[in-house]
Amino acid sequence: MCKIVKYKYMDLVFATNNQHKITEISSIIGDSIPILSLNDIKCFDEIPETGDTLEKNAVQKARYVFDRYGHNAFADDTGLEIEVLNGAPGVYTARFAGSKCSPADNIRKTLQVLSGETNRKARFRTVIACIIDNTEYLFQGSVGGAIAEEIMGEDGFGYDPIFIPDGYTQSFAQMPMSEKNSISHRGRATAEFLTFLRGFLK
Repeated sequence: MCKIVKYKYMDLVFATNNQHKITEISSIIGDSIPILSLNDIKCFDEIPETGDTLEKNAVQKARYVFDRYGHNAFADDTGLEIEVLNGAPGVYTARFAGSKCSPADNIRKTLQVLSGETNRKARFRTVIACIIDNTEYLFQGSVGGAIAEEIMGEDGFGYDPIFIPDGYTQSFAQMPMSEKNSISHRGRATAEFLTFLRGFLK
């Protein structure tokens, strides 16, 4: 007989306006632990992320929601780290092509910068910061891979169409979400986070 585990209820807000991230993390966490959106708590602010590391940015976003709205919160920040660029764009991944750039602009710049380059090694790294009752917790996940020489696939978001994880010939954008989540940086960080939450809330 299956054992049904009931968790203590706790408001937990995902401090992001990125619907792609919400969909991806919700598909990993499932319905066992309810996650609130910024819209649910009537937060329509442009949450700042001015840190110089992924860790600082993630904490800053979660802290913003906790301090101003009184909800336990978590946030993530992700960086694409390209070996030949000494780890760039890193913390500037979302704005690699400029402050007002689109994901397509970032992909275009990355392919241009690496044009003719044989060393295309890269990794994605995600940091999740969670603040519960004013205590901070950090979780990390990473995946190695390479930058493709051209766009491969139309699904996913961000740099997914040009990132090929180690051991695969497909880009993230060509994989079903379930397969991507099982190996991705965000999937690995979220799995760590989910294990923590289940233990914390029992």
